[in-house]
Amino acid sequence: MNETRRDRDAEGRARNARPRDGLGRPLPYGTPGVERQPEGVVRTPAETLREAQRLLDAGMPFHAHEVFEDAWKSGPEDERELWRGLAQLAVGLTHSARGNTAGGARLLRRGAGALAPFAGSGPHGIAVSGLSDWARELADRVESGPTVDAAAEAPLLRA
Repeated sequence: MNETRRDRDAEGRARNARPRDGLGRPLPYGTPGVERQPEGVVRTPAETLREAQRLLDAGMPFHAHEVFEDAWKSGPEDERELWRGLAQLAVGLTHSARGNTAGGARLLRRGAGALAPFAGSGPHGIAVSGLSDWARELADRVESGPTVDAAAEAPLLRA
């Protein structure tokens, strides 16, 4: 029988321990990678936006996605779609930078759609309309062009 040993976290749950690059791609064991975002961190909306913007500006949208995912899972019910939409934008940028143009464009458009109900309110100073416009424009571009540079394409989360 061929048994494969799975990486486990401190609680014994299966968790891939391979290092990752800035776009979240797994690297070979023993290779230096980018420090991963801790999971399950509860932040204020301002802390979430500040950390996600830092990661986006550094060209690490995969890691920004994980920050938004924490907010999506821990935030109030009426804001979950907002944070989920922001996570989808970050993953869309990740896929676009990795060269997955179809998946990147699809996720960028899905994220823009998830943000649509928040366009009038702009909660937490989030530039919802600007982000939606950015996502749709980038989606159009990645479908017909080369792979994008994640840091160069990083959106501004707040107006």
